[in-house]
Amino acid sequence: MQNEELFEEIDVTESVTQKYLGLSLGKFFFLFFIVVSLGIYLGVLLYGTNSLEILFGLEEYESYLQDEVTRLKEENAELQMEYFELKEISAQ
Repeated sequence: MQNEELFEEIDVTESVTQKYLGLSLGKFFFLFFIVVSLGIYLGVLLYGTNSLEILFGLEEYESYLQDEVTRLKEENAELQMEYFELKEISAQ
């Protein structure tokens, strides 16, 4: 009789998170908050103003500008050569 009375006094009610996940409600909300925060952070990182897409676009633009600088240097050298040839002809 005494054992039965002790078992009746034990509270066997469990919350849904304890029953299905084995976590207390506080721990569940803490982990949920961390997962959501991490998801938001990764979303901003991948799709925000500092995203990889923008980085790749800027690298492509940098490559374009370097090619443009090389082309303009070559064009400048040709024009300088033409200028000095014309200057030499006009001096004679």
